[in-house]
Amino acid sequence: MELKFLLWPFLLILCATIVGQGSAQTIPHRDAPIWGETWPLEARHVPFDDKSATDPVIYHPLSHAEKPWQICVLYPHLKDAYWLSVNYGMVQEARRLGVGFVLHEAGGYPNLDRQIDQARLCRQSGADALIVGTVTLEGLSAEISQIAARMPVIAAVNDISDVGISAKSSVAWYDMGAAAGRVIAARHPKGSPPVRLAWFPGPVGGGWVGFVQAGFRDALAQSSAQIVMTKFGDTGREEQVLLVEEALDEMPDLDYLVGSGPMAEAAVSILRGRGLDSRTHIVSTYMTHAVYRGIKRGKILAAPTDFPIYQGRLAVELAVRAIEGRLTLRHAGPRIVTITQENIGQFGAEGSLAPASFSAVFEVKERLINDFGCAGSAT
Repeated sequence: MELKFLLWPFLLILCATIVGQGSAQTIPHRDAPIWGETWPLEARHVPFDDKSATDPVIYHPLSHAEKPWQICVLYPHLKDAYWLSVNYGMVQEARRLGVGFVLHEAGGYPNLDRQIDQARLCRQSGADALIVGTVTLEGLSAEISQIAARMPVIAAVNDISDVGISAKSSVAWYDMGAAAGRVIAARHPKGSPPVRLAWFPGPVGGGWVGFVQAGFRDALAQSSAQIVMTKFGDTGREEQVLLVEEALDEMPDLDYLVGSGPMAEAAVSILRGRGLDSRTHIVSTYMTHAVYRGIKRGKILAAPTDFPIYQGRLAVELAVRAIEGRLTLRHAGPRIVTITQENIGQFGAEGSLAPASFSAVFEVKERLINDFGCAGSAT
């Protein structure tokens, strides 16, 4: 018998130990959430009900998967850095747990038919679980009902009908919108001189847009700000550039531009080019790399972060638990933090932004052990 087969039990234990040690993450900022041997989460009292209360929980993630499970993953797109950061988190966690995944992205929120086709591919692929970041709230319900009869379905990030869903890694987009609205309300409380803003909520029909709109408007009701125009559009940078240009052509004396990460990114250079950067302020409803830089340099006022890397990691961990019948939480996510120039040094980019060198990974092939060590490859 070859030596490597005699050493197999020892190597499996060694591999599991290394994987477990590899999960430790040190965040150098005192107030930042630390995701190491335990994860700080906010868990919903009623799973899949974002209006229900949350409790802070200390979550104990699995140290490794029982088998090298294969997961099928759907994203709405990879056109902005937000979903790239979700992808980075999923790659991290898949490697740590020793599982693989194949990713399909729909190319944008208008592409429901494409995502339905991709969901069917997942159903036929023989995968052990599906993780879905949907393009729409209910458009995938019929397909997910069929998929759920064959494998667990985990919702990631975007709001989705709970039909067939086993677990959900997300925060409430209502709360993200409200966080952005509170930035304006703090600067312009009700009764102060009015200010005018243009609102860029995202694509019509996007699974999160209605919720972020409701949260933003509710928080803004406590301010003197007036929404004088609303511009819907997909969250690709090119489309957001056109929308910002259009808004400023119609009304060059706006006080605020508020909306998606790509909108905020585009607005920085457009306002500078028009000589409006000292007059018109920018607030983003979520964090991207360029938004982070903009806040650090004082070009963007603020953005809430829902720690998309951590949401990606949690989605994979929940998928493995669902496959193995070990779910302990069905709906949880990180605590939302609003990042400003004043606190950006406390929180940094950990959990929010993939490294600048990271490129999208569409397939992770993992084995718990390979010959004389832990092995895994991403292609």
